[in-house]
Amino acid sequence: MTTSASPRELTLRGIVLGALLTVIFTAANVYLGLRIGLTFATSIPAAVISMAVLRNFAGASIQENNIVQTIASSAGTLSAIVFVLPALVMIDWWSGFPYWQSVAVIAIGGVLGVMYSVPLRRALVTGSDLPYPEGVAAAEVLKVGAGVGGAEENRKGLAAVMLGTLLSALYPLLAKMKLVVEAIDKTFRIGGGASFASVTFSLSLLGVGHLVGLAVGIAMLVGIVLSYGFILPYLTAPEINLDPAVASWAGVVDIGDLAHTVFRTKVRLIGAGAIGVAAIWTLLKVIGPIARGIAAALAATQARKAAGSIEALELSERDLPIGIVGGTILAAMVPVALLLADFAAGGPIAGKLGLSLMASVAFVLVAGIVIASVCGYMAGLIGASNSPISGVGILSSLGIALVLLALFGRGLGADDTRALVAFALFVTAIVFGVATISNDNLQDLKTGQLVGATPWRQQVALILGVGFGAVVIPPILSLLNSTFGFQGAPGAGPDALAAPQAALISTIVQGVLGGDLDWNLVGAGALVGLIAVAIDEGLRKTGRGSLPPLAVGMGMYLPTDSTALVVVGAVLGHVYNRWAARQRDPGFAERIGVLTATGLIVGDGLFNVVYSFLVGASNNPDVLAVVDENGFSVPVGLAIFTAMVVWAYARMRKASA
Repeated sequence: MTTSASPRELTLRGIVLGALLTVIFTAANVYLGLRIGLTFATSIPAAVISMAVLRNFAGASIQENNIVQTIASSAGTLSAIVFVLPALVMIDWWSGFPYWQSVAVIAIGGVLGVMYSVPLRRALVTGSDLPYPEGVAAAEVLKVGAGVGGAEENRKGLAAVMLGTLLSALYPLLAKMKLVVEAIDKTFRIGGGASFASVTFSLSLLGVGHLVGLAVGIAMLVGIVLSYGFILPYLTAPEINLDPAVASWAGVVDIGDLAHTVFRTKVRLIGAGAIGVAAIWTLLKVIGPIARGIAAALAATQARKAAGSIEALELSERDLPIGIVGGTILAAMVPVALLLADFAAGGPIAGKLGLSLMASVAFVLVAGIVIASVCGYMAGLIGASNSPISGVGILSSLGIALVLLALFGRGLGADDTRALVAFALFVTAIVFGVATISNDNLQDLKTGQLVGATPWRQQVALILGVGFGAVVIPPILSLLNSTFGFQGAPGAGPDALAAPQAALISTIVQGVLGGDLDWNLVGAGALVGLIAVAIDEGLRKTGRGSLPPLAVGMGMYLPTDSTALVVVGAVLGHVYNRWAARQRDPGFAERIGVLTATGLIVGDGLFNVVYSFLVGASNNPDVLAVVDENGFSVPVGLAIFTAMVVWAYARMRKASA
């Protein structure tokens, strides 16, 4: 798999290690995704573990460690399929997760995501200035581990990573012990309405903010202000009585419940509309680079044929041959059609099987291209962990539901409507597999570019990661379903998992096909997206900066516990980088900041892996608690968290001065 002229890269031991890490990280991510609706990027923790293991073997290289993290992160990210598949259990269409059917859905979507990402690498990685925060962070970790940059710089760099890692793991440990506050959620009145602010004290979010930069942070802040400062109070105002803090809407009697419910059911739809418009605009902007990427891939194929060997090409040109990529995408449509036909047997789809399959396969093919481009761009902008991938799932489910509505209309019986809802969710699951992988792939390919990896070998590793993840995810889902169940599903117990994204997506599909979806909300979000696009273009043309419209949509759609500290980190990173630019060695000073921020991401990810397994083994979310809930955890937590941030930045300055 390697040649004598090149370092070890795609090796058997690396593949085995990547497969083992896949089981660990995927299980943790599936559980977290179903419990709280969040997953974490696994590339950096995988890179750290890989370096610790492979350093004990002869001939280990930075490229080999990169392959391990590529496999593990590909499979770990694919676990976000739990944002869709559990919906089939929640609507009582499946009682469990049929193994081979589930494997096929996950594998086909994942492989398509890898294939769509090949030409996107040229457009959005090598030919783009997107920050790719997690991709850059993973590369910095690998470089430090490999000793790139000289002994003194690497000593300081490793110390910076370790500092960030320890701090980022220490705070959530204290929080799970109940010694400090983990998150704050406050409801308040604005005018005649209600709003809330939720903040999770996560140093990893600060690290992401440091890496993405000020423009993205400001754009997210704009989205936050729009959703929480204006839209949410406006939508809740009619539902609040004149009596103090009492709501009467939909049986809700608490103002906090009201604000959260309206945000989840209405404001996020507006945010999804804004993301949809921003996504379409992003796609229009990247069509040119994508076309040039495909043309360059075709030229590389011809050059390889003329030279007789791929080794004759520049390293950056050694993608999987574009003919194989295109052929695989088209060939995959055959199992997609067979899978959909099998799923639709006996339902209303069977009455219009040919037309329904043609429309659905075409939707998967076209939507896959669009979603891969948009998710790749979003991941490059803000990182895979914070990318609003469930918003993409909402847009995908809206699209296929509208296709089915055009084919079958309304007025069907309850059973037939439920069958159409299930079919729409099944198609969405395939497309969502494309979204999850393309959301991660370009981060990995950015890492590969920075550490001198061979693109085609890394793309093969991505496919291997998809295969490992597809095999592992269904039994984990089945185990969690039989142990806990899902809220809203028949027979769900008191400890049922919330699976919040799956619940939201199924509600939207049922709303479209049942005729009760509020399209005014989606339209309002689309208008906000158009305004954000216009402002961004105006700023860029006048040279006054930018306001990335996708980041505005993210700020509107995501809860503030996922975005607020990203904004704070972006501001802190900007201030630090301005200080670094005035130092004797500005490049080194800035790298110390990047490495410390990287450590902040690493520690949080590693802690979540360990904690997930402790909770899963004990079936107790408070397994680490040493005290009961108390009033001291808030002020103590605020003081300790602030002290950690101040100390981390002080250490950055001292190390780089």
